[in-house]
Amino acid sequence: MAVRPSSDMAKFKEALKAAKQVVILSGAGISAESGIPTFRGAGGFWRKYQSSALATPEAFRESPSLVWEFYHYRREVAAKAQPNAGHLAIANFEKKYGNEKTITVITQNVDGLHARAGTKNLIELHGNLYKTRCTKCKEVLVNTDSPICEALANRGAPDAKVIGSDIPVKSLPHCKKCGGLLRPHIVWFGEGLDPNVLENAERAMSKCDICLVVGTSSVVYPAAMFAPQAAARGATVAEFNLETTPATPDFHYYFEGPCGTTLPEALSD
Repeated sequence: MAVRPSSDMAKFKEALKAAKQVVILSGAGISAESGIPTFRGAGGFWRKYQSSALATPEAFRESPSLVWEFYHYRREVAAKAQPNAGHLAIANFEKKYGNEKTITVITQNVDGLHARAGTKNLIELHGNLYKTRCTKCKEVLVNTDSPICEALANRGAPDAKVIGSDIPVKSLPHCKKCGGLLRPHIVWFGEGLDPNVLENAERAMSKCDICLVVGTSSVVYPAAMFAPQAAARGATVAEFNLETTPATPDFHYYFEGPCGTTLPEALSD
């Protein structure tokens, strides 16, 4: 396309009303409005560490205690956060129109806020902070305990003067079934997405006749390909973001501003 995207809200709402297959693709921007720190930009540090450097299999192998402190901190922050008006607008839209349209929310976020807002048909591309995976038997379980283990109580504060972690590995979360060390059920940098999750997301994207791109930088693959590919095959794509992204020129609509402001208007009657 590569033409200037429209910001005609009335025209977008007509297209949304006519659509039968709707996909809402969300990223860190929508959760940032609920106070969840993002990996990118100025908020990308925890203690002296770049957050993305701790979200790797290598970091977990080298210091599982440090990585668990980081994820304990993230779990506690997300648990205190509340779904914002953007999350609620999406959930309410699904509730209202879910019988007459197929509405799929595909999120890159791991904080669980979409589900807490009430979204049902949800694909979590990168996992969930409140799920664990055993490094030995691979069992995935929901775990909302706070703290997830006693050794992590009152740990994980983002104090730049704290270096490393002295928690013994035996005191970290372990599998009740086989005794293996648990890890967060998160897709880390350098890891591939779960093939079933990716297949479900690609199926929804291939069928949608309209796609809303919400609060995502459109630079993390494979999710960054989803909306441009949908636009290329003729689906209507609308971006809701604080600022334009490299993919914006490929889209039909662009609505600038906080998702908590633009989405309630876009998804209302």
